[in-house]
Amino acid sequence: MNVFGIGLPEMALILVIALLVFGPKKLPEIGRSLGKAIRGFQDASREFESEFKREAEQIEQAARTPILPESGEVAAKEASTAESNHQTTTSSQQS
Repeated sequence: MNVFGIGLPEMALILVIALLVFGPKKLPEIGRSLGKAIRGFQDASREFESEFKREAEQIEQAARTPILPESGEVAAKEASTAESNHQTTTSSQQS
């Protein structure tokens, strides 16, 4: 059993020292609060990970979806292209 690089003998030593420092009545309370803190950290970590994945998927989807120009932009571009073509045709006919 190896938790955070701490083996079983080291874990037993830490528990004995904690028992001597805090006493048998306070130790369950400390363990409970420590467990709640760890659980809260894990929940926050999972929430952060799911939010990160959701944002990454949205970015990937946006990258895959082609951006279409708005209809007003298309009409203006077509009009300028038609005008340019008309001017080119007129100038070549005058020559």
